[in-house]
Amino acid sequence: AREEGENAIYNALKDIDWFRNYQFPKVSEIFGPLKMTVTIINAGSQHNVVPANCSFTVDVRVTDAYTNEEVLEVIRANVKCDVQPRSIRLKPSSIDKDHPIVKAGLALGRITYGSPTTSDQALLDIPSVKVGPGFSGRSHMADEFIYVHEIAEGVEGYINMLNPVVLE
Repeated sequence: AREEGENAIYNALKDIDWFRNYQFPKVSEIFGPLKMTVTIINAGSQHNVVPANCSFTVDVRVTDAYTNEEVLEVIRANVKCDVQPRSIRLKPSSIDKDHPIVKAGLALGRITYGSPTTSDQALLDIPSVKVGPGFSGRSHMADEFIYVHEIAEGVEGYINMLNPVVLE
C-alpha cells in the first residue's frame, strides 16, 4: 500500500489496547470485575489501500459497581474514537440472598452466582432469578444446544423450587 494518509487501523489499535487492558477499580461482590471485549472490527476495502476508516464493537458487561453512565464517562475520557453505545437501558440485576426463591434453590443444592450473560431480566423491576435448564457454558455460543433430558430435569427443578415458595 502507498504510504499516504493515516492508517485508521493503526489509530484504532491504541483504543483497542485500552479496552483490552483497562481494569475498572471497583469490583462487584456478585458479578466480579466489569468486562470489556472487542468483538468486531471493520476496516479497509482493498489489500493495497491504506484504510481511512476503522470501526469496532466492544461488548461491555457492566456490573452493579457502576452505572452505565459512569462506565460510558470513563470510556469516553480514555479513548480517542467516537463512542456510540447501543443502549444504556440494560442494567445488571440481582436478588437478595434471603429471598424465598433463593432459599428454596439453595435448599435443593443449587449454587448462586452472577451470570455474565444478559437477558430480558435486565428490564424487570421486580425480584427475579435466572435459572435455566442445561449447561450455561453452552449458551451464547455457536451451535448452542440443550439435551431433551436437561429440559425434563429443568421442569422438575422448577417445580421443586417453586413448591416451597407457593405452598408457604
